[in-house]
Amino acid sequence: MIPSLNDIELFVEVGRSQSFTRAGEALDMPPSTVSRRLSHLEKSIGVRLFNRSTRKVALTRAGAIYLERCQPIVERARVAHEMLLDDTQQPRGRLKVSLPSSLALAFLQAALREFSCRYPDIECEYDLSVRKIDLQSDDYDVVIRASRLTDSGIVTHRLGALLLGLYASPEYLRTHGAPTTPEALVGHECLRTSTAREDTDWRLYSAGGEGRLVRVHGRMAMNHVLMLRQMAEMGMGIVPLSVSDKRLSARLTRVLPDWAFEPIPLMALFPSRLMPARARVFIDFLAEQLAHVALLSGVPDGGTPVQEVPSSPNASSGGKEPLSDGAFPE
Repeated sequence: MIPSLNDIELFVEVGRSQSFTRAGEALDMPPSTVSRRLSHLEKSIGVRLFNRSTRKVALTRAGAIYLERCQPIVERARVAHEMLLDDTQQPRGRLKVSLPSSLALAFLQAALREFSCRYPDIECEYDLSVRKIDLQSDDYDVVIRASRLTDSGIVTHRLGALLLGLYASPEYLRTHGAPTTPEALVGHECLRTSTAREDTDWRLYSAGGEGRLVRVHGRMAMNHVLMLRQMAEMGMGIVPLSVSDKRLSARLTRVLPDWAFEPIPLMALFPSRLMPARARVFIDFLAEQLAHVALLSGVPDGGTPVQEVPSSPNASSGGKEPLSDGAFPE
């Protein structure tokens, strides 16, 4: 007997949440009904899918394999249904998005409010973090990241590029002096997102594309760009920040103004090319909003476009931008 799609959907929900109660809440049914229908599903296919105890529900090995194969089926069916209604209905339903908190706080507060006003039938849930997400198993419609992606199988849409330069407070520069070459950064306090090598090796490029790799040092590292900016404002060191963020001009001074980091793509990631209407209108809206943000243009205020340096074996082997995935850490 072939199980119904509704029973497969119920199985996938329990498999994701590892809980009859949470699955029941998601599907609007009592936990007892969830348990009964799952037992019926197991009997109909002749395979035990879950190990049950009074404290938890866990997938068996067969259940884990079945979940992996059923998830895409349920997702495609859901999206197909939603796409069928697109032409006659306003986008609706729950939209779950992951994006860096610093990006949201710096540029998207008003935009997110406007999106909710424009699409009142969409219930928005924003996860303001950059934790690792499995697009196939985690329940997200859209994930926004500032990073160069190595997985060619991920479905992406480029929203722009982040251009970072170096900044320090006038107080710091009066005390320590301003570096005149990238190599001079070795003798300065540099604020990083971590002490790992990829955040310590800074590769800077001139407008003509010349690259310099410098291993920097400093007494402070933290994975939050707004806190790093505040530390720089307090005279704690030199920090990579957006070259076009007008908020920096009052308290910070550009250091090595003829040098910048390689532009970092700002990407929207999706679990599938089949996208519900609510996700499509969100991406279109976000692209519309970010098109007017100078931060993403790659053009410093009053300057000329900075050449985007193509990736090469030499360029990628020695260093990485300090704020990759990153460029907006939590």
